[in-house]
Amino acid sequence: MAVLIGSHDAWAAKKVQLASPNGQVSVEVNVDKDLRYTVSVGQDVVLRDCQIGLTLSGEELGKAPKLKKVLKASVREDIRREVPIKNAVVKNYANEVTLQMKGGWAVVFRAYDNGVAYRFTAEKKGQVTVDDELMVLPLDGESQVTMSQCGSFRQNYEERYVHLAAKDYKQDSPMNYLPLYVQTPDGYQVLFSESAVEDYPHMFLRSDGKGGMKAVFPPFPLEVEQQWDRFLIPTKEASYIAETDGTRAFPWRFFVISKDARDIVANEMEYVLATPSVIGDASWIRPGQVAWDWWNGRQAWGVDFKAGCNEDTYKYFIDFASKYGVKYIILDEGWAVNTADPFHTNKDINMPRLIKYGKEKGVDLIIWLTWLEVERNFNLFEEYENWGVAGVKIDFMDRSDQWMVNYYERVCKEAAKHHLMVDFHGSFKPAGLERKYPNLISYEGVLGLEQGGRCKPENTNWLPFIRNAVGPMDFTPGGMLNVQPENNHTTGEVAMASGTRAYQMALYVLFTTGIQMLADTPSRYYENPECTEFITSVPVLWDETRVLLAEPGKYCVMARRSGNRWFIGGINDNDERDLNIDLSFLGAKSGQMTLFTDGVNSSRRAVDYKVYKNRTVSASSPMTIHMARNGGFAGVIE
Repeated sequence: MAVLIGSHDAWAAKKVQLASPNGQVSVEVNVDKDLRYTVSVGQDVVLRDCQIGLTLSGEELGKAPKLKKVLKASVREDIRREVPIKNAVVKNYANEVTLQMKGGWAVVFRAYDNGVAYRFTAEKKGQVTVDDELMVLPLDGESQVTMSQCGSFRQNYEERYVHLAAKDYKQDSPMNYLPLYVQTPDGYQVLFSESAVEDYPHMFLRSDGKGGMKAVFPPFPLEVEQQWDRFLIPTKEASYIAETDGTRAFPWRFFVISKDARDIVANEMEYVLATPSVIGDASWIRPGQVAWDWWNGRQAWGVDFKAGCNEDTYKYFIDFASKYGVKYIILDEGWAVNTADPFHTNKDINMPRLIKYGKEKGVDLIIWLTWLEVERNFNLFEEYENWGVAGVKIDFMDRSDQWMVNYYERVCKEAAKHHLMVDFHGSFKPAGLERKYPNLISYEGVLGLEQGGRCKPENTNWLPFIRNAVGPMDFTPGGMLNVQPENNHTTGEVAMASGTRAYQMALYVLFTTGIQMLADTPSRYYENPECTEFITSVPVLWDETRVLLAEPGKYCVMARRSGNRWFIGGINDNDERDLNIDLSFLGAKSGQMTLFTDGVNSSRRAVDYKVYKNRTVSASSPMTIHMARNGGFAGVIE
């Protein structure tokens, strides 16, 4: 409960202090001619003199603010996740301060043991326009920043990471989208992103011309024009970024901070700051793995039918999924008579018969759609529920303005009414909606395996620290034709995956999502049965996650528990290395391990791997793992 700790002279400058529960992270908010804050860890200043503000219908909140009250509170809750993709129970422990200002607005800060967050709130009558939001992030010029740069707000969030010193990020440099990763000269790792983004656009960043960054936002679209069969492109934009209720809380902006990169990977800040679930009973949501048809080109061999987008091929996928306990298959683009008709299949598919066949085998269907046809046919959710499909994969939004953010929520709300899960592709990064609507089980918004040769370990190895550190990520792993990056010559007929076989298998342990793809064709999985058996045994839901070793962009090792089984996996960069793995997470128990490692020749021949079975391990017996270049390892302890 909030407690009033002071009423202040509104005309004098004031400094308000807030510390985290363990006292290590602190925020000092300076209310003067403008509104600024400084974040410290112990005696070290990590973020200095950061300016914030919000302009509502011409009123600049944060300019000459007049402090009225300071309310302090504590947050202490253990949240049991409906879809536990990282931990079954998430701790939300923080200290909070609300600075109430004259004029009907406030700013709220929270201090966590692993970072800080803030948001604006307002109590204004009726509707307001959000003309702009001010967020200036000063950086030490020697800080190293890792970001995804982009040329416009029309964005599918699949750009590679760029690494540079803050001083080299200039005013004429491309803008970038969140999350942002910063490594300070004194060793702090900082992850910056947002949560509870509702009825509001997503934030982008530009250089402030002083070595730091400032927020920019997609304008509110006034007119749009259709392009091809799947895009509506804004052609006229407002001078403001949102139209919204005058009484509301605005999005959280958060920083995860630590000198230990493992804390960045392990954080759940995006989730704890999000709006709690509004759908009630979520027991019908069944996350799991899915056999995916697109990446592998719906290919098959050693069969007696012509493979393609047809019923025989999908039955082949269903048979494979049933054999290995995979819950779903996806029917990607091509299943419908055309992309503008989400109700009728092409001539080679009988949908009722295919759905019935799948249910007899214990496998459900997920159907791909363009977002535009969903918008034009919102009755399809009721129709698909009647068909008996499990969910929808919605693609090509490629925007994050206020209208599109609201579209995502309308989709999730309507899908939940009809017990359908949602996977967004061509999408922005998670920003809280998957907690509010847990039937939203994943987002793309990542340079993933479907990008072929563009998807390289040098980029992928950053994902646990940045993109996947803010929520579920549909990377689509599972390629069995493994090559070193310089040999990746992916074609439509030959789909390749950069990194070793063990690297690709490890991604199933490391990457979190509510729906995990098996990207390759069943034909390749049948040719590699012991690898397939392991991959399909890896859960997507976890009781507990431990990050064992982590060096940004270089390597990451995790252990995850599901029931009485621990899965362990690691990925590596272009340098061969040995890592000592501490197994103390096993506690007093010992277990039998099955372990897949890089083969002796995998630095040249990436498909080379070695498997060890029935190896006894315990907390008192740490193990050393050798990883090839762009290699990895994956195993299970029972």
